[in-house]
Amino acid sequence: MSETTTTPMMVSVVNQATSAFRQLPVWAQNVSFSTFGMAILLFLWWLGGIWIASNPDTESFASFAPAPAFEALYELVASGEIWQTIWSSLYRILVGLFWAILLGVPAGIIIGYFSTIRQIANMPFQLLRMISPLAWMPIAVLVYATWDNAIIFLITIAAVWPIIFGTAHGVQRIDPLWFKVAKNLGADGYQMLMRVIMPAIAQDVFAGIRLAVGVAWVVLVPAEYLGVTSGLGYAINDARDTLDYAKLAAVVVVIGIIGYMLDSIAARLIKLYSWRME
Repeated sequence: MSETTTTPMMVSVVNQATSAFRQLPVWAQNVSFSTFGMAILLFLWWLGGIWIASNPDTESFASFAPAPAFEALYELVASGEIWQTIWSSLYRILVGLFWAILLGVPAGIIIGYFSTIRQIANMPFQLLRMISPLAWMPIAVLVYATWDNAIIFLITIAAVWPIIFGTAHGVQRIDPLWFKVAKNLGADGYQMLMRVIMPAIAQDVFAGIRLAVGVAWVVLVPAEYLGVTSGLGYAINDARDTLDYAKLAAVVVVIGIIGYMLDSIAARLIKLYSWRME
């Protein structure tokens, strides 16, 4: 068969495959894309493992490759060791996020609603926001009696700023006519907050929480290098000290999976409270 005949046939097959793929349900297309993306990631990880094993300077890290990592992950799950580790980290994250939301949402509403307070708070808040949460570690250790509370403080510091600014941005986007209509209908301050402001800014609040989850999850691992003896950060540190690189890689995989799940929950909440018509 000549090349001039083969090329049109290949193009036709590709077009038919593309057309068939586009006729699949949206969820099936999303699953296909996600599966393909993960396959690429695992392939690159596998290539990296081969390169590490073949390099005399790094061959001691060969167990960081996918096969040893997933074997170690299976052992951690089967033995039940990983569940207490996960719970310790999730507890710190959830408590830290609770305090960040409790402080951040009211602060964001006040800053977004009152322009004078917004102008006063803008510079100091921006200054504090740019300080690495880990820079507060020495202060946290001195102030709090337990390591858990120190880590929760660091997570709160990391998570509060996206929530404050996301909430304030949402309040600023509310049409002023809504406030006028609500006042004309006799709404008091509480009704204005619950019937106008909160429904209008829900999507922005959850968008801020989604950013906060990402920042807090990144801060968690180095924060757990403090004197705690539990959590995912501690597990990584312990695996490094014992040169158990397969376990280290397995814990990294667990961190990625849980982080993805937390982000997916936040993304779902954003979509749930979106006023955009799909």
